[in-house]
Amino acid sequence: MSQTLLTLEQAASLQGCVLAYGHFTTIHPGHIRYLRHARSLGASLAVALVGDGPPDQPSPYPFRQPERAEALSLLGIADAIVLLQADELSDAIATLQPEVLVLGTELQGALRMEQPLALLKAQGGNVQFHAGEVTYASADLLTSSERDLRQQRRLQFAAACQRQGLSRQDLLATMQAWPQTRLIVLGDTIVDQYAACEAIGMSAEAPVVVVRELARRNFIGAAAVVAAHIRALGAQVDLVSVVGNDSTADLVQQELQAQGIGDALTRDPSRPTTFKKRYVVENQKLFRVSRLEQHNLDGPIEEQLIAQLEALAPLAQGIVVSDFVYGVVTPRVLAVVQELAHRHGLLLFGDLQCSSQVGSISRFRNFSLLSPNERELRLALQDKDSGLESLSQQLLADTHCERLIVKLAAEGFIAYDRDSDGRILNQPFPALSVNPLDVAGAGDSVLAVMATGLASRQAMMPTAALACCMAALAVETMGNTPISGETLRNSLEEVLAS
Repeated sequence: MSQTLLTLEQAASLQGCVLAYGHFTTIHPGHIRYLRHARSLGASLAVALVGDGPPDQPSPYPFRQPERAEALSLLGIADAIVLLQADELSDAIATLQPEVLVLGTELQGALRMEQPLALLKAQGGNVQFHAGEVTYASADLLTSSERDLRQQRRLQFAAACQRQGLSRQDLLATMQAWPQTRLIVLGDTIVDQYAACEAIGMSAEAPVVVVRELARRNFIGAAAVVAAHIRALGAQVDLVSVVGNDSTADLVQQELQAQGIGDALTRDPSRPTTFKKRYVVENQKLFRVSRLEQHNLDGPIEEQLIAQLEALAPLAQGIVVSDFVYGVVTPRVLAVVQELAHRHGLLLFGDLQCSSQVGSISRFRNFSLLSPNERELRLALQDKDSGLESLSQQLLADTHCERLIVKLAAEGFIAYDRDSDGRILNQPFPALSVNPLDVAGAGDSVLAVMATGLASRQAMMPTAALACCMAALAVETMGNTPISGETLRNSLEEVLAS
């Protein structure tokens, strides 16, 4: 069946199909997962698209039904899109008599679904509540060439910019205010060492790979690399962190001085500077060894950290909290950050990495921006089944944060903002890098651009578009290398020129 747009009256020929339903204001990866799952359940799939309502009334959605229908059609997943006048799901069920109705998990138990579901049951149909399969990786390279995927994602990026009314000149102009911006970055400092190795073979003594180390290089990471990115983008920045009383801390201080980053480090003799060594053969990481302590700061060290924050806060426009849950961002430190933000009118930007630690980004409340990945979002809300949209809305409500970036690895990220009436709007941005070399630190680069842009008072969506380009640059090199504003500008020119 070729994909087509049908009125409800024209849809009778689709009887017995699988039926999906929604308003699909903005198509993002969560919707695509849902639709692909629905498509797998039968021979044909129809999507009942909620309409704009009475023609003499304003549409309740930012984009009108013809635009939403076009976006759905371009996905090529559904066989037909059924255009409802308003929200007449019962009429769609009566006309199409679907074998299976697939609804998002957020509609499970909703009172307005009782009548449509009763009709579906009477007709002998079944309902399935599903948000689509949760994945943290992509298999796209199995079905498309790298060149085709890159072009496809660049077209998706251009379409996202067009939908938000963003031109290349607009995006470049937003970066002009960055040199007048000053930020504080608070959080854990990590030194990442990459050891390039040659594989020799298998050990005769045990089933392990034997490698010979060829060279090594150190990179500052975590909060330190967020600060490095911000400085390289042209803004002023101070790093407030805790390191050990060791030679690794000396390396960090030397690197901060070389990059022109304000050094507000506190030395803690009770812990080593967090150090992670990765062994790499060609572009393949073999394993990682970490040297770290995770206990919360002792009282005197905590006081020194707080004193640094209080001294720097009057000079800044915002504070970036990069928490790797190694004990630097204690409850008291976080409370001081929020009080300083209130006192000095600072924006707060938060990211919490808990892949191997215990933590929840929901502890960051009343922030200007939070930036979790999908796994961290689900951990924070203790929900592995719900759709991305309902989870994102819940985190916004629970934390009272203004804006949100949900990072989706190979699927890019979704940016959430609020309009002048307080309504939450979203826009997905694709992962522009198709075959990344090293994904470690991509989230740090996104946080750096978002904080720099928003602190300079530019809008959310142009900042997110620049962050999309920044993430692609970050994963193209091995290790955390600061990306300059000039490099970002050149990348943007290239992506939007193709």
